Amino acid sequence: MQKVLLSFVFSMSLVFVKAQQVQQYDISDTVDVLAPVEVRAIRAGTKAPFAVANIYQKEIGKQNLAQNLPYFLNQLPSVVVSSDDGVGVGYTGMRVRGTDLTRTNYTINGIPVNDPESQVVVFVNFGDLASSVNSIQLQRGVGSSTNGPGAFGASVNISNLEQGRVPYAKVDNSSGSFNTWKHTVRAGTGKLKGGFQFDVRLSKISSDGYIQRAFSDLKSLQFISSWTSKDENTSLKFNLFTGKERTGQAWNGLEVSFTGTDSPHSFNYADTLSKMGRRTNTIGKMANGEYYKDQTDNYQQDYYQLFFNHKFNSNWSANVAGFLTRGRGFYNEYKSGQKYSSYGLKPFVKAVGDTLFKTDLIRQLWLDNHYYGSVFSANYQTEATDVNIGGAYTMYDGKHYGFVKWAQHAIEPDYRWYNHPADKNDFNMFAKWQQMITDGLYGYVDLQYRNVQYHINGSRKDASLRVNQQYNFFNPKAGLSYLIRHLNGQSKVYGSFAVANKEPNRNDFEAAQKNSLPQHETLYDYELGYLYNGTVLNAGINLYYMDYKNQLILTGKINDVGEATRANVDKSYRSGIELTAGYQPVAWLNINASAAFSKNKLKDFTEYYYIVNENWDPVGEESKTYSNTNIAFSPNVVASAAVTFEPFYAYQSNNHFFIELLGKHVGRQYLDNSSNIMKSINPYSLFDARLRYDLKPSWIKNLSIIVMLNNILDKQYESNGFTYSSKSATDNVLYTTNGYYPQAGFNFNVGLSLGF
Repeated sequence: MQKVLLSFVFSMSLVFVKAQQVQQYDISDTVDVLAPVEVRAIRAGTKAPFAVANIYQKEIGKQNLAQNLPYFLNQLPSVVVSSDDGVGVGYTGMRVRGTDLTRTNYTINGIPVNDPESQVVVFVNFGDLASSVNSIQLQRGVGSSTNGPGAFGASVNISNLEQGRVPYAKVDNSSGSFNTWKHTVRAGTGKLKGGFQFDVRLSKISSDGYIQRAFSDLKSLQFISSWTSKDENTSLKFNLFTGKERTGQAWNGLEVSFTGTDSPHSFNYADTLSKMGRRTNTIGKMANGEYYKDQTDNYQQDYYQLFFNHKFNSNWSANVAGFLTRGRGFYNEYKSGQKYSSYGLKPFVKAVGDTLFKTDLIRQLWLDNHYYGSVFSANYQTEATDVNIGGAYTMYDGKHYGFVKWAQHAIEPDYRWYNHPADKNDFNMFAKWQQMITDGLYGYVDLQYRNVQYHINGSRKDASLRVNQQYNFFNPKAGLSYLIRHLNGQSKVYGSFAVANKEPNRNDFEAAQKNSLPQHETLYDYELGYLYNGTVLNAGINLYYMDYKNQLILTGKINDVGEATRANVDKSYRSGIELTAGYQPVAWLNINASAAFSKNKLKDFTEYYYIVNENWDPVGEESKTYSNTNIAFSPNVVASAAVTFEPFYAYQSNNHFFIELLGKHVGRQYLDNSSNIMKSINPYSLFDARLRYDLKPSWIKNLSIIVMLNNILDKQYESNGFTYSSKSATDNVLYTTNGYYPQAGFNFNVGLSLGF
């Protein structure tokens, strides 16, 4: 089945068939002009020399049935999505060109949303954001300069601030497998007298999850108020969106073990997972064999954004925004066999000769932070020249602290065993200049300076940790684009070179050896592409080479919550070819496909593993060095395909019935950088079907019914995982444990949308 899908995708790519709406490239000024003013300075225009995909509200609405934002980007080139709960409602991840969320820059309306310390984006913190999204731009590679952390795999810019001119109300409801529900209510006043306007959205999403106790309870709200001057040259907008989540922890995955003497031919982890029960969740197991009922993640994040936009004349416009992101929440978890020393306590002496060194307990790990600052831009545009000057100054104040809520022995309730603040200041300034050199030929120059100051005052595991780091990054970018007009279409040939620098995240500092701080990473990104956009045929090809210096990669070590730790490697690279293609011979049929083929290599890699005693306590460490191995979680092949047809097109007027068939293939993913097939995720191919019926009855503006059939072949597969190894000091045998995150087999969602 995998070979069939790959053959289909590749053949469709070679014949340059027409790409779907999210992959079309309208090489004109229209898209540039219509880009929201809040995001224009950081988005790439149609003439920019980068690999870009745009997805719009209409496309998102076709599949908005409770899943998190990454799943709406799953059909784009080089994208791989995963979830802890197995259905994409709870904790969700996304990789682009093999790089994870910590290396992907996310902004909402030009304002950075990556956590300044972990540099990750937690999508459950703003559940149902997709219902408010107007457009998303994904730039693969370094792309154009943006605000926030460096983009080492991609940058994703989200716009959720646009408002319609006429009043509206909309109700969306969906239900599906695993008791999944989504309820959304939206309404807007349209433009009122005096230029005022108001929009509001309320959402609730819940799911039991495919994995046991991996439930989700997400509540969110968005409120937009704005004023626009009579001549529409000046506007003031306030955007509030907030999310509150409570999810069952499922980040341990399912663990499968083997030894250094086992053979790849005898090791079939998929069979072992099935015998264990693919829906099993091992986290939170208590001494009595039952599971702790409140093993949860609890967090609320509030986003306040205020924008002032002004258009001076037909050429000049400017934008300034202030923002505050307020986050506060905790992990509540049962932990067994915890050492008193790990909590700053002496062993508990019950009686003479009876000393306890460990206890079972319930603890809360808290994050309490304020992230605030300003973004700004000035834009100048003529038919031949486009200049953007912008930047941001942001500040972060974070508190890390924890309580022991209950212990089996000798710890008083609400004992606070750590309290360690951190702060981070981030300033960047960029200037972008796009100039028409001659008819059809455009030059692009983009220069960015970024200053980062980061302070850590202790950590949960090491109270003595002190970090006082300052980074000064210069990130230049340059390229050329050549536009060619054809009788029935247009083409663009482009090439670019871009530099990105990125500071380590908090985990990197916490995992570093004493007196050996992690170094910042540098990426040199080379891109070369060709796009053709015709009336029937449409295609794109992009080649890239991403050369890394001091890339932070997985070493084989993990911490006590299952997070893999990283270390710098001197030389590594990613190279590949990305194809997008499609065909629309008639109005009722649209076929599209994408495929990415890549090599992702480390020149040299050192794997670490602990030597443990009979109690599995570390007593030493060993290492092994490899050369020219594959980078973890970087499949060599990622492909997708979709066929959309309207069987009753000739017999329908205002009503439309669509059938969409979707396919996705992800090649083998290695769990670490040793290229050991026993430490990998098997390739998988998935097929979905989507039925959509759009009606316009007389009593309502529009009505849509969506039926989503996911994984219709009931494929058993895993999309994410981890691995770690330990050598026994007793028998000198190397034991390896792989963790996997099984995903749901066949499942469905049904949605009903009413527009007024």
